[in-house]
Amino acid sequence: MTGALAPTKPLTALDRCDRCGAQAYIRATLPVGGELLFCAHHGRQHVAALRDKGADIQDESARLSETPSIARDEER
Repeated sequence: MTGALAPTKPLTALDRCDRCGAQAYIRATLPVGGELLFCAHHGRQHVAALRDKGADIQDESARLSETPSIARDEER
């Protein structure tokens, strides 16, 4: 029997890495309950082991390479 996972909220600038306090981009939801937050660096170190133990991984580290869009004034 598998249960549906609750939808996860996007990570924000207020979410901090549990290892170093930097902005978190990875959330590991543990099968026994609870979650761990990691910056991209510490996430890369721990995500494989957490996934092997059954954690659900929300990885938003691709946001680090996004370029912000700049609104341009309309040409007249």
